[in-house]
Amino acid sequence: MGEPAKASISFGIAFLLAVFSPAALAAIHVTDDTGRDITLAHPAQRIISLAPNATELLFSAGAGDRIVATVQYSDYPPPARTLRRIGGSSAIDFERVVALEPDLIVAWASGNPERLIARLRDLGFPVYRMQSYRLEDIAHNLVRLGRLAGTESVARVESKRFLARYHALTARYAGRPPVRVFYQVLDPQLITVNGRHVISQILRLCGGINVFASLPVLAPVIDEEAVLDADPEAIIAGGTEKDWSTWRAHWRRRTAVRAVKRGALYRIPPDLIHRDTVRLLDGAERVCRALQDARHRRSADPAPNPNRVKDRVQAGGIGRHKTSAVP
Repeated sequence: MGEPAKASISFGIAFLLAVFSPAALAAIHVTDDTGRDITLAHPAQRIISLAPNATELLFSAGAGDRIVATVQYSDYPPPARTLRRIGGSSAIDFERVVALEPDLIVAWASGNPERLIARLRDLGFPVYRMQSYRLEDIAHNLVRLGRLAGTESVARVESKRFLARYHALTARYAGRPPVRVFYQVLDPQLITVNGRHVISQILRLCGGINVFASLPVLAPVIDEEAVLDADPEAIIAGGTEKDWSTWRAHWRRRTAVRAVKRGALYRIPPDLIHRDTVRLLDGAERVCRALQDARHRRSADPAPNPNRVKDRVQAGGIGRHKTSAVP
């Protein structure tokens, strides 16, 4: 056999060894919710979470013991409260991040600023960004996070459990009479969600119709007159009891609104409705119970006119639009 042939065979063997070596076979590839591919040479052992919902999902995926740091308000499950803090969702200490030498950073696509993510990538860190627009996305993120952390078997069990509970809840409330709902994010401003938001899917699951579903922004700031024109049959608010007591007193003075006349005013704890984690189904169950109560409160009032909101949106009277997602 000539030297060129031997060289060719040697090269081929070397190529095959490289491709099928344990290191190459162990490489982990996933695509995050923004369509970006993430590749790790081995399962992540040192993870930084940049949002409370990311922290919670990592624990659910069996990777809680891999988290070396997180941000403010990461308080669930209880072990998360003892984790090192590196700042908040919108501003972190980059020097501390570098010192911690993470092999994976998990971020919230709509909650962490683009500039922050870009800086982390410039520093050479792989960043997985999650964003749940549907309840099914939570199940998918569980599996992908488990794959990245080497805990996929745990994550798949949790994912299947979540989906089974979701489908059972969907079947339970299918076919219920629709209820027109104004969902309020409790804040000094008047904030709601549009039809693309996962909260809107929860409303639909329970037989609710989001009166502001057609707005173009995920979490828009609206004006009070728009709510009065929408005349919802129920007002469901997500936030603290303190904020709700203020807004509830305010709404009770607006007696022309059907939801107020019928006493169909409800609050959902923010951790159960504003964090895209497995606990969203706890929030969904509360929403479904609230809407069932709203159905019982119906009277012989004339049916509301759904075109009132549509006409007002087209006239530009909804007010300003907030571009960030629900906190």
